[in-house]
This record gives sequence, C-alpha cells and structure tokens, in this order.
Amino acid sequence: MAQRTLLVVLFDGVQSLDVTGPVEVFSGAERHSPGTYRVRTASLDGGPVRTSSGLTLVPDGSLTRASEPHTLLVPGGEGTRRPDPRLVEWLRSAGPRARRLVSVCTGAILLARAGLLDGRRVTTHWAYCETLARQHPAVEVDPDPIFVRDGDVATSAGVTAGIDLALALVEEDLGRDAALTVARHLVVFLRRPGNQAQFSAQLAAQTARREPLRDVQQWITEHPAGDLSVESLAARAALSPRHFARAFQAETGMPPGRYVDRVRLEHARRLLEDTADGIEEISRASGYGTPEAMRRAFLRTLGASPAEYRRRFRPAPVT
Repeated sequence: MAQRTLLVVLFDGVQSLDVTGPVEVFSGAERHSPGTYRVRTASLDGGPVRTSSGLTLVPDGSLTRASEPHTLLVPGGEGTRRPDPRLVEWLRSAGPRARRLVSVCTGAILLARAGLLDGRRVTTHWAYCETLARQHPAVEVDPDPIFVRDGDVATSAGVTAGIDLALALVEEDLGRDAALTVARHLVVFLRRPGNQAQFSAQLAAQTARREPLRDVQQWITEHPAGDLSVESLAARAALSPRHFARAFQAETGMPPGRYVDRVRLEHARRLLEDTADGIEEISRASGYGTPEAMRRAFLRTLGASPAEYRRRFRPAPVT
C-alpha cells in the first residue's frame, strides 16, 4: 500500500483543534499501520503561526516548497475571514493537484475563495453556512450534516466534526478495524454518520418567545412517546390547532410536526448509543410505535437503519 502524504495548511488565526484533531487521527492510523500516512504541516513562509486561542504552532516547512500531497487539509478559524491573498493563490494553484481536498470548519471558505468548490456540495460550521452560500453562489452549501463527501472533496462542520471526517477517511483508506483502533485510543465514537445533523432538535429550533409555546417545546422533549399531535399540543397551549401551528412555526422556525420528528429521532439515537435496549423497546419509548416506523425515519434522515446506526456509532468495549 502506497504511503499517503497529508499536508495540513497553517496560517495565523487558525483554529488549533481543526489542526490537531485530524492530525491525531491520521498520526494514530500511521502508528496502527506503519507506512500508510506521512503527516506534514506547512505555512506560507515556513514560520510559526499563532492560533485563534493564542497557541503557537511550528510547521514542518513552507507551502511553496511542499511536495504535492495525496490529501490537502485546510483547517478553519478566524484567519479565514481575511486571509492572506498569497494563501488563496497558493490553494488555487496547488489544490487541483491534490488527490483529495479536505476542509474543517471554515476552511471551506478558503477553498471557495480559491474557486475549488464551485459546483460541489459542501458544508461548514453552521454559523458560516449562510455567508458561504451568499458569497459563493456556485457552491451548494448544505448546513445540516457534520461532514459531506463530494467526489474528491470532503468538507466538515465545526471543530470536532473534523475528527469525524478524519475517521471516515481512515476507514475508507485502511478499513474499519484501523479506524476503530484510532477511535478507541482517542476515546471517541466510530463514527457519527456524515449526514447526522449538526444540531440537536432543541438547538436547531429557536426558543419560543411565549411561555405556553416554550412549555410545549419542553413537554415534547420530555414525552417523546406521548400524544404529540397538533390537536393535543394546541390544547396544552390553550390555542386552536390552526393558531397553534402558525404560532409555533413563527416562533421556533419549524412546524410542530418537524420538531416532533427531530425530538423523536434524537431520543431514539441516544437510546441506541447509550443503552442496550432492543429496537422494539426503543421504537416504543421514542414514540414510533413500531420498529418499522423507526426504521423508515432513520433511513429517511440518516441513511442508515437503527441497527446499522448503533453498529457505527456505539464503539465496542475496550478490552
């Protein structure tokens, strides 16, 4: 198996965890399977860079002297907001020569500025998805997943999602056993599916302004197996069903049915991840009623059955 060179781009204002998270994953894979990865870091002039948290990172060398990598990884951070034009030009020139382009968090903004994401489906940190889409209309921005693969381009959401993406790439390159070993050493899950939402239901929706609607939101979260029909929820808020549905969407940003779907899916995911309960028991506890109804919801939203989700997400016990 040929060794893959991973080149990580460093710049002032980089987010330190965007760098160290993936580097730890690929370095761990190299320790597991020697000769598979060669991890290098480089800045424009080869000098140290100061991260957004104040840490100083010393690169292995300069970008201008770096050999063409198999995988070019561009992290995010405050430094992507007003990047050095020379860095953008270097990416525009060097990016197409890499076998695989990877960005973490707002590193996607740098790739977009270099014209490397046109016509691609990508993601980035939720707070910058709208900005990326507005400034680069030729880029298809999906704000929901934690990472997205589009051919030889892979982009991830904020910070820790870079670890999820790196584990997925190691699994693709070396197989599940290698990726699982790395995940165990890092004490992280292998692995969150890429199309898992960046947000929980409670974070994805806005908090309603009016107390009765806030109380309904909380009640839904605490009673996913209850009667969560619009009629029942409207009665709890002392509103007519039509008025309730309009007010709920206006104040939370989503219809009550979608909010209920998100809460139930999130509840089922947590039970799959954290308990040994059976699929049938979890489907009832999460409000689906039947395993088949839960299976359809998982396939529609996550692209995996509940059993497959549990297998991917819940690590085997470390022995």
